[in-house]
Amino acid sequence: MTLQTQPTSGHLVPLGSPIDWSRYDVPHHAPFQCHLTIAPSQISDTIPHVSNIEYVRWLDRAAELHSDACSYTRQSMLDAGVMWFVARHEIDYLAETWLDDHLLIATWVRQVRRVKAWREYVVVRPADETVICRAATLWVLVDLTTRRPTRIPEIMAKAFAPIEPFMAKDQGESN
Repeated sequence: MTLQTQPTSGHLVPLGSPIDWSRYDVPHHAPFQCHLTIAPSQISDTIPHVSNIEYVRWLDRAAELHSDACSYTRQSMLDAGVMWFVARHEIDYLAETWLDDHLLIATWVRQVRRVKAWREYVVVRPADETVICRAATLWVLVDLTTRRPTRIPEIMAKAFAPIEPFMAKDQGESN
């Protein structure tokens, strides 16, 4: 594995070279990849491991970096008067991580529907191939003027290469 961009301690950055995620049960053929090294500020004051709030920060930042890579930066979305809002997080914490651990994160979009998208993640410690966590986030595209969900443009949906085909109309899905 070649890391073309070295992370500053505690900061998530895109991973330069693709790796094989199939051993971690990643269903997407080309997930967005990033990595980080755990910094002292990410360690809990109570127990000497990474605080669970850091996992949520990683998920948000990985989604932002992936969106940037798809040409939908936060600034371009603000300029268009829309933004992704989190409607739901589901996180399975599977192992602890500690100071100076190097972690890889893969994220991909599973499904895009009229106003919402499910994004999935896996966080791995490559030193021992431990899966640290698996997560999914339901994102809703919101019109910043009305503060209401708004239709996801087909061009935006396709830019994220979702696993499931884009559906511009709800077809009885529950999420």
